[in-house]
This record gives sequence, structure tokens and C-alpha cells, in this order.
Amino acid sequence: MNNPTPPSLFNDVLGPIMRGPSSSHSAAANRIGRLARDLAGGAPHRVLVEYDPSGALVTTHATQGSDLGLGGGLLGWEPDDPRVLEYERHLQEAGIAVDVKYVSYGATHPSTYRLTVDSPEGTQHRLEAISTGGGIIEVTRIDDSEVSLAGDFFEVLAYLQSGAASEPVMSAANAVGSCEVVQFCPGEMPFVRMSMRAAPDEARLAALTDSDDVQTVRVLKPILPVLSQSDMSVPFLTEAALREWNRDRKLAFWELAAEYESARGGMDRNAVLDQARGVLKVMQDAVRTGLAGTDYKDRILPAQSSQYVNKEKAGQLIPGDAANRITAYVSAVMEVKSSLGVIVAAPTAGACGALPGALIAVAELLESSEERRAQELLSAGLIGAMIAERATFSAEVGGCMAECGSASGMAAAALAGLGGGNVDQQIAAASLALQNTMGMTCDPIASRVEAPCLGKNVMAAVNAFTCANMALAGYQHLIPLDEVIETMDRVGKSLPRELRCTALGGLSITPSAKRIEDRLGSG
Repeated sequence: MNNPTPPSLFNDVLGPIMRGPSSSHSAAANRIGRLARDLAGGAPHRVLVEYDPSGALVTTHATQGSDLGLGGGLLGWEPDDPRVLEYERHLQEAGIAVDVKYVSYGATHPSTYRLTVDSPEGTQHRLEAISTGGGIIEVTRIDDSEVSLAGDFFEVLAYLQSGAASEPVMSAANAVGSCEVVQFCPGEMPFVRMSMRAAPDEARLAALTDSDDVQTVRVLKPILPVLSQSDMSVPFLTEAALREWNRDRKLAFWELAAEYESARGGMDRNAVLDQARGVLKVMQDAVRTGLAGTDYKDRILPAQSSQYVNKEKAGQLIPGDAANRITAYVSAVMEVKSSLGVIVAAPTAGACGALPGALIAVAELLESSEERRAQELLSAGLIGAMIAERATFSAEVGGCMAECGSASGMAAAALAGLGGGNVDQQIAAASLALQNTMGMTCDPIASRVEAPCLGKNVMAAVNAFTCANMALAGYQHLIPLDEVIETMDRVGKSLPRELRCTALGGLSITPSAKRIEDRLGSG
């Protein structure tokens, strides 16, 4: 899927920071829920959620965290809010009734959400959105008007009085704030949409509300950490363009990543590095939390990472400092995810262990500074941005290659950088890692995003380590990164629907998997 705006390292790749089993379910649903709450003008009295049986959500919305995410979003919470573990009780206390139905309405994307919300004042609004992978969403319809809204602006929707003309409202739009986009959305409930980077001026917003032409005003707050701009441009988004742009500049790969995000988000390099440090801290905290032990009733696998470390210390494992530490750290992060602890979906929650597990383990072995770790985290993010622009992070669209495969390519570039590699070697490492994960299916057992997801995360991280060393040793990767990413997209879309995160194929339908499903009550 091609994005309407260039991917952001922190919007699309190194985030969101969240709780829940799946970013494309939990975090995306949270963001959709928050926008629906704003569209209702506050906590809605009733919410009708409709999933099309032709998509993937009918079989996964309960077990992969869509219900949890929507509940938190409708309550106005961020994706990492600790209260989300008891979202059902909080919904009841807030007087928000949520009704889920399966309805065929011609959804063309496998992760389509259609929400109808009853506002506190008695009006009703509808929002339709898709989850495109990694927690990223696109609102495609508000009421009966087609839109394309990503949650990277303050969105002011001025609903018009019956028979009112749109021109006066559009002319007055910039009085509310400096608008990046002004759009008239016709239909049975016509409105003027105003998109801006700063919160609208409250006094002028009130004046707009009081206008004879305006029936009501809704403000949809941003759900993404990096806002967009109408005249946005980035220096490159492909390997070929990156090489041309860097021909005379000769910047390191992490510096290219910083330059990219500076242009994308309208921020300086120090601000970009600050955000990377914040993301890194959450990753490192997740490793420590996982190794200390986690517990959660509704999961398949127990905490195993500390057992792995103890067995290694006792000399009961095959020696391999890097591979063993990577395995333990990946396991730790995955265990935090499965216990609804705080993780970074980088690029997704289903693949959240591979990048931090590999990066932190290797950085410790190399005694890399915190600054170097943050820098190479940006390198990983830039590879992810290239993937996001021309392929997908959504397993529902591209299988596990889109998730663990992408994470492996991102991690390989970062590890090659930690090992002293140059731009050519980091790109080679990413290309090799992505080639090795081509065609991976997504078939989570009992829809819990634990198994075989844990093994695939470990494989992705160790693959990244091996490919980084192969690149540093001068191995030829043969296929340019751009061509590998294009092939990822083509191969992923060629996979049968049953092998793309629907719990309808692969290991998820084996007799043993069905028994686990029955035991957990997800059948």
C-alpha cells in the first residue's frame, strides 16, 4: 500500500508504544476508537462496531486485541494506558455500550472497522477506517463522505446547517488556525474539514460554532506523535534516491535517517535523537521486565526467558554468546507483550521482539554507548520507512514476512552499523535479511500472537545478526534493496488469505492448535 504521505520513523516504524497482543489490532483499534470518541463530541452512549465477514477481523477481533483497543480508545486512553487491562469494567462505569456485529458491507480491506456512535447530545455519526499495519490507520469515510485521514493533524469538522453554503465556512477556515488542508465534504451530512498542525484557537472555534452556517463542530485530535504538513517533502525514500542524495554528502546511515525524519516531521536532528532515546528506553525496560518474570492468565506460553538465561549460565546450552543473548532478550520482550505490558511495536507488536532483542543484545556485547544504540535504532527506522512506503507491515495483507521479515531487515541494518559497517554494508545486511524471510506465513495458534510468533521473532533476530556479519564480511547480496522490497509486496499479496493472519490456515488449524484454542475459550 502506498501511503498518502511519506512514512515517519516514529509514526509508522518505531512505534506505537503500546499494550496488547497486536499493533494492527490493539493499537490501531485504540486510535480508531479515540477518533470515534472525538467525532461523537465526547464519550458516546452507544457504539455499534461492524466487521465484514470477508475480512480478517471476524475471526481475530476478540483474541488479538481489537476489542481491548477500541474500548481504551472510546474511553480516551493512550495505547499504553495501564487501565486497559480492565477496559470492560471502565466502559460499563462510563455508560458506553458497545455492540459488535458481523455485516457484509463490501469492505475491500481485510482490517476494516465501521463504527456508528451515538453522541452525548443525541446525534449519530459513522466512521469507517482501515488498519494498514503496525498501528497505522486510515479513516476512509466519515458519515457519508469519503475522506483520507491518518490522525497526523488536528482535524476540525464544521457540520453545515441545512441549506447552508460551504463557501463562507471555507473562507473563514484559517481564522480558526493555520490550515494545511481545507476540504468540503458533501453528502447528507455535509461538513467542511480543516486540517492543522496546531490546536485550533478556542475563541475562534467558539465563533465558528456560533455561526449561522454551522450546525456543530467536532475537533479530532492527532493520534500520531509526528504531525504532517501540506508542503512536506523528504530527501529520499528508495535506496537509489538515497545513494544519489548522499553521493557528495557522505553521511553515515543513521545520519541519513535523522535527515529524513527531520524533513518529514519538521524537527531538528536533536529532536529526532531525543525521540529515538525515548523509544530505546521503552525497549530496554521491556527486556528487563521480561527477564524478571511475567504472568498473565490468558496466554499460551509461560515465562521462559529467565529459564533460558539460567540454563546458559549453568552450561546446559550450546555455547553462542550473541545468539543465546538474542534469544533470551527476544523472548523477554515477547513475554512482556503477551502479558499486556508496555512494548514498542517496531514495526509491529507481533514482531516486537526481533529488533530490540537483537539490537540490545549485540550492543551490550560490543559495549556500545546509549548514544550509538539510539543512532542505530534510527538506521533500523529508515529501512522500515522504505518498506512502509512500497510494501506493508500488515500480516493480514502480506503474511509474517511483512512483520518479522521487516523487523529482521531493520535489525540487520542496525547491527551492521553497530559493528562499524558503512552505508553499503548496512543496506546489504537489510537486503540479505529480507531475502531470507521471503514468503513467511502468519498462522498464530489460538489467535494469541505468541506461537509460532515467538520462534519467528527469534529467527528474525538471529537472521539479522548473521546477515549483518555476512555484509561486514563482504558477502554479495545480489538483489538491490528496492527490488527486494517490491518483491516482498508482490509475494505477500500472492499468499492465500488463509495464510495471512486469519487463524484459518497453517499451524493455527492443526488438531493440537484447536485443543489449545478450546482450552483458552477462543474457538
